[in-house]
Amino acid sequence: MEATRKEHDFLGELEIPNHLYYGIQTFRAVENFNITGIPISKEPLFIKALGYVKKAAALANKDCGALDAKIAEAICYGSDQVIAGKFDQEFVSDLIQGGAGTSVNMNANEVIANIGLEYLGHKKGEYNFLHPNNHVNCSQSTNDAYPSAFRIALYLKMDHFIKTVENLEKAFAAKGNEFKEVLKMGRTQLQDAVPMTLGQEFNSYATTIGEDVLRLKDAQSLVLDINMGATAIGTKVNAPEGYPEICVNYLAKEVGIPLTLSPDLIEATVDTGAYVQIMGTMKRTAVKISKICNDLRLLSSGPRTGFNEINLPPRQPGSSIMPGKVNPVIPEVVNQTCFYVIGQDLTVTMAAEAGQLQLNVMEPVIAFAMFTSLDYLSNAIQTLIDKCIIGITANEQHCYNMVM
Repeated sequence: MEATRKEHDFLGELEIPNHLYYGIQTFRAVENFNITGIPISKEPLFIKALGYVKKAAALANKDCGALDAKIAEAICYGSDQVIAGKFDQEFVSDLIQGGAGTSVNMNANEVIANIGLEYLGHKKGEYNFLHPNNHVNCSQSTNDAYPSAFRIALYLKMDHFIKTVENLEKAFAAKGNEFKEVLKMGRTQLQDAVPMTLGQEFNSYATTIGEDVLRLKDAQSLVLDINMGATAIGTKVNAPEGYPEICVNYLAKEVGIPLTLSPDLIEATVDTGAYVQIMGTMKRTAVKISKICNDLRLLSSGPRTGFNEINLPPRQPGSSIMPGKVNPVIPEVVNQTCFYVIGQDLTVTMAAEAGQLQLNVMEPVIAFAMFTSLDYLSNAIQTLIDKCIIGITANEQHCYNMVM
């Protein structure tokens, strides 16, 4: 029989399997929130960001005299282990949950506390020596720790997403150069217009995606403003004098991005406008990419009864009944991914609107919508580049004949 340890909260006691580094509050979260089946372990950048937040808080608390140096050292050790990704499997709470992210915050507090206890030579659960709430969560609440970690993770995930969008821009530009001599008919309203080159058409795709790279970078900077040190509602209650400024300075240094403390911590604790702006910009990108995929499907249609100006790389047999048919499956799957992202924009909008008074408790679904959108669209864009755009060829003579 597996060894267990007893942990308690104000609801009662639970037996926790001894091998687990998370504790009773995370255990309750797993029981309560079986919603998406996607635990936060699937978001390693979010876990890393939580580690950064807890380490910066410990260092600031030590400087302010709120934590003993040995306790702070143990928290920093535990945080570093989390930042290094060594305990990702211990982050088991669902991405969508009630409680404004409390379960995620406590998941981090409990894991780091138990790593720290072992570092100090104690057993997991011996919280009288190092406590998840009293020590790891010192001078914090979920309402500043969770959104600060979310913003850091979102910023880092956007770095990867923006690079992927830049690669898409480059792929279209390369095709624009390749097709610069291919004369074809331009069209408006699906009717013949005036001649152009296929290169000009593909260069226009590169340009429109390049515009979104700039907009995404602008939007990304909005999450650099954080409310760390605001505690429950932004009044800095239970935080030592000077702690918010010290904590954010440590956090910026640890993460390596220019984080700043919000000038109005009460406003910053409830405001989710940055997420609306970023998600709207992602929606704009998704709309543009989906429109381009519509064009690729149309330009490759036929081959005998359609436009047949370009050939998409054949990726799989297109029919179970019509031999030899090949469908534009890569643009189709990208279209569908874009539809998902466009829908998540509404999710973020409604969640932001649902905030009440001094806190928006719907932030977990905002995180879910934005994290999944960034991941899915990044994957779709890379698939579009690798399995479609790079291999597109032009039916040059056919394009010329349509003009002549």
